[in-house]
Amino acid sequence: MAQNLPGEFLQRMEKMLGREYPAFLSSYQDHWAQGLRLNRLKGRVEAEKACEKEFCLTPVPWSGDGFYYKEGERPGKHPFHEAGLYYIQEPSAMAAVELLGPEPGDHVLDLCAAPGGKSTQIASLLEGRGFLLSNEIHNARAKILSQNVERMGIPNAAVISHDSKALGGWFPEYFDKILVDAPCSGEGMFRKDEEARGEWSPAGVKACALRQQEILHHAAGMLKPGGVLLYSTCTFSPEEDEGSVEAFLTRHPEFSTEASHVYEGFSMGNPQWIPGGREALEQTWRIWPHQVRGEGHYLARLRKEGETESTAFGRRKNGISKRDFLRGEGEWSGARNQIKDKARRECFQRFCQEVFAAPPGRRTPELAWEQMPGYYRMFGENLYYVHEAMPEEKGMRILRPGLHLGVFKPNRFEPSHALALYVNPSQVRKSCSLPVCGPEVERYLKGETLIAGKEEGGWTLVDVEGFSLGWAKQTGNVLKNHYPKGLRWH
Repeated sequence: MAQNLPGEFLQRMEKMLGREYPAFLSSYQDHWAQGLRLNRLKGRVEAEKACEKEFCLTPVPWSGDGFYYKEGERPGKHPFHEAGLYYIQEPSAMAAVELLGPEPGDHVLDLCAAPGGKSTQIASLLEGRGFLLSNEIHNARAKILSQNVERMGIPNAAVISHDSKALGGWFPEYFDKILVDAPCSGEGMFRKDEEARGEWSPAGVKACALRQQEILHHAAGMLKPGGVLLYSTCTFSPEEDEGSVEAFLTRHPEFSTEASHVYEGFSMGNPQWIPGGREALEQTWRIWPHQVRGEGHYLARLRKEGETESTAFGRRKNGISKRDFLRGEGEWSGARNQIKDKARRECFQRFCQEVFAAPPGRRTPELAWEQMPGYYRMFGENLYYVHEAMPEEKGMRILRPGLHLGVFKPNRFEPSHALALYVNPSQVRKSCSLPVCGPEVERYLKGETLIAGKEEGGWTLVDVEGFSLGWAKQTGNVLKNHYPKGLRWH
């Protein structure tokens, strides 16, 4: 492997590491560690028990939900993956969100979020409370991010696609916590990413450092006083790591580095690696592949001075509040081919009455998503339930404003795949449970029909071992498959 690494990179690493350099170089002969992180939104204890029966798991020391799995195992091609029980994630990458420390109720921004590993980790730790805004400037990558948010059953996240400067104008001092997992030269991924090795250059390192400093600058204005900004990269370059943090602290004296709980195997940052580096940089962290089972990362936790104040979010002007929706008031904004509000409302309420179970002693179902403070919003014929903290700004490129409930078709409402992955079998009137090791679950994931019992027809939630997979619709004794075509196994 060493012969495939850029020469200038090796020279710099030898100078940085000194006596540790041979061990660092030797680590490139080892296979990289493979990890997965459990999704608390699916039930932390239940998900772990289910996964332990399928895989040989060993805890990742710095992540309460992270586990190594054995080489040769394929958790990415497993029904539990499709059900959103876990996210396949490089173990070191789990450290950034752990250090950020999102808590239920926080309003969090993931500024450079694709493909979604850290966003879904934030959402898991929020446990359905608070608000997550996941942003990715590249539209194609933002679509992948949106798909992962859907698969993990996240109701309180929005996915948008903008540069950091534009976001700064829309969200002044808006968030309790911000993650900047910045675009970088990718040196920490050289062991597993041949493309990163081939694209590396000293000029690229300098360009990344300048871009990182601008992203951090705009992020600073979006953080509330007293809030936490977590900066991370997957590179070893001092220019992009300590150098970017040093430049940020010089430009923003209202911030300071902050010590926090961190795995004892991580190394501390080194201010001597950059000209004029301040001692505060010693409160940043480096993850080295020759010291832990993981790839290279850099982490800096930055606190903004001041006291955090709670933010009150009111109803958004273009949404429909729960109360007005049930009463038939308000406008369905943005809907093409307008149908009377009453017709749409009755269509959706009829769907909910037929599909969702009512609590004991009640005639009407209790809709799980309405426990979240929010409002209904139409995009074309699609209905979403959106967290109240998500604003509606003109010109904002929104890929996913909230939980996608479904789409209006002529005289009916068709539920979305996102809704299936959000709810659980106990919340619906009809479900079809499949064993994880049986042929039926593979047939369902391939889009084939299933044989149903003698129950009444209608929408049925298909699950594997109690974890939702998707929808089917029963006609007679046949369950017509509604698993999305783009996700079907081949």
